[in-house]
Amino acid sequence: MLRHRRLGTRASHDVGIVGCGFAGAATAVFLARAGHRVTVYERVPEPGAVGAGILLQPTGLAVLAELGLLAPILARGAEVAALRARTHGGREIFHLRYERLAPGLFGIGTHRGALFDTLLAALREAGASLRPGIEVAGIAAEAARPRLLGADGLAFAEHDLVLVADGARSRLRGASSIRHRARPYPWGALWFVGEDPERRFAGTLSQVCDGTEHMLGCLPTGLGAGNGAMPLVSLFWSIRVDRIADWRERGLAAWKQTLIRYEPRAEPLLTQIRDADQVLVATYVDVVMRRLHRRRVGFLGDAAHATSPQLGQGANLALLDASAMAAALREEPDVERALARYDAARRAHVRFYGLASRWLTPFFQSRLRWLAPLRDRGFPLLAGIAAGEAQMLRTLAGVKRGVLRRSQPTAALCAALTSPRGAAAASSPP
Repeated sequence: MLRHRRLGTRASHDVGIVGCGFAGAATAVFLARAGHRVTVYERVPEPGAVGAGILLQPTGLAVLAELGLLAPILARGAEVAALRARTHGGREIFHLRYERLAPGLFGIGTHRGALFDTLLAALREAGASLRPGIEVAGIAAEAARPRLLGADGLAFAEHDLVLVADGARSRLRGASSIRHRARPYPWGALWFVGEDPERRFAGTLSQVCDGTEHMLGCLPTGLGAGNGAMPLVSLFWSIRVDRIADWRERGLAAWKQTLIRYEPRAEPLLTQIRDADQVLVATYVDVVMRRLHRRRVGFLGDAAHATSPQLGQGANLALLDASAMAAALREEPDVERALARYDAARRAHVRFYGLASRWLTPFFQSRLRWLAPLRDRGFPLLAGIAAGEAQMLRTLAGVKRGVLRRSQPTAALCAALTSPRGAAAASSPP
């Protein structure tokens, strides 16, 4: 029989969360504040964010506002008003401005570490227990309370509810008996975070495409984690995974010259790279799960629906998962029914963005060179039609719920981003 205690009219559960990434940490904050007993297990002894810049869309920012964490993200991040892509020859592919969807909307470019540090501090303040250096090798989900198994196969903890948020390469997903697919993308990216004192890339995520095999991007990333005061930019270069070793062997000089030809403004960033070890290598996985739960075990974030980074939705989907899980447990005291409610709330949204990502990626990262002319001519035509531009902006902002479903209204997002707390942070330049 499920054991839980009551706080007023709401049930309080003992929740175990596997993984302290964005999805796991945000969910822990929501649930601990709601009165649940929360334990977060993280296999890394010293948890921290790995990677470079991310683009937080209005939907993700609205969740941070719901958590009361928007102000520090605005203070450390860089406001992004538009996304722009052009060909190597200078032809504009698209120029999407958030304000064309709704006045007051914007994205935030930030370092992964800045978001992680903010969530981790909130997790600890909320009273959730973080247990680093513990790897969960399996889950015995058949018991009345799911049991967490160590590498030796023995149970070391049990909870009313277990939430799996251990990333795109989750081992627990494969052991869940839920029908799923996880395929590594053949393309990845090289990332470098550099200083941009002149703010050459302020306000816009700028991308340059040469066919479908070469793409350079520069994302303003704010002030980064910690107490730094220098504006940062995240530079990324698309690369096939099987060519990363060759890139290392060729050295930096030729690579830098290629990037400067594509984007002369990037030269000051590239001069900061003195060693290949300064460049981060990111690879991606496409994950599809038929269901997001089984019995009293649920899946969130990249463990449930990782995609390529083309739409810039990974962190936003993770934050929305956390909000939906908290709402489901708030509205339904029974764990299994709450998980079913969470699944129903998230299914259409994550499926749409998974499909959209798989459809869009080959136009920017593939060997299908014939797609480049279609992209270079078709995207400007689509963006030039009011209805087409609106669909592109809704997809970018994260409010699409499906191909034929009504999109999420933008009024609530605008209200969240222009709240007194958020407005104060946004109006105070770093």
